[in-house]
Amino acid sequence: MSTWANLGLQDSASPLMEQLIFFHDHALLILVMITVLVGYLMFMLFFNSYINRFLLHGQLIEMIWTILPAIILLFIAMPSLRLLYLLDEINEPSITLKSIGHQWYWSYEYSDFNNIEFDSYMIPTNELSNDGFRLLDVDNRIILPMNSQIRILVTAADVIHSWTVPALGVKVDGTPGRLNQTNFFINRPGLFYGQCSEICGANHSFMPSVIESVPVNYFIKWIASKVNF
Repeated sequence: MSTWANLGLQDSASPLMEQLIFFHDHALLILVMITVLVGYLMFMLFFNSYINRFLLHGQLIEMIWTILPAIILLFIAMPSLRLLYLLDEINEPSITLKSIGHQWYWSYEYSDFNNIEFDSYMIPTNELSNDGFRLLDVDNRIILPMNSQIRILVTAADVIHSWTVPALGVKVDGTPGRLNQTNFFINRPGLFYGQCSEICGANHSFMPSVIESVPVNYFIKWIASKVNF
């Protein structure tokens, strides 16, 4: 999760988020190069006294400042398209999780395991424990195994919501009457926090989602405690 004075992105917990961070750094480097170049040219224009009273047009420089930005945009567009297709790719999932957005909480269903269902509410500040995170902790966390392909289906029961976990590089809109899906792969154990990021309701930011990533054997024990085999 983000901490105080954290200026960069969160540490990634999935291969997709690693690729997103790489693309962010790649695009930022290009932006810095453009900013330095344009800033240097503008700075020099203020302090030179060159005048050409017969200059009416310059086709060569116009070709350069038309073609060069197009080439720079290609260096940004090609990795971006690759990443978009990577994010949309649905691999063979080991587990399917369904997330349903309500005002103002999430409902979850593990349809692979005899339909385990529970609601996940934000813990109010006056009920929060000393080691809890205000406006981020929930009463029922999502328990998922690490090193497994996980598919998530997202929908909503009332208005548009957005299921978001930044550390995994996942953001899926939950729209009433529509079922959206994506997949992710958690490569380390830990707690990963997210909040609903839509703006079509007053309390969307108070709909946190918390994933607890555990080894597979711990996940099997948790499933066994919820289901009577």
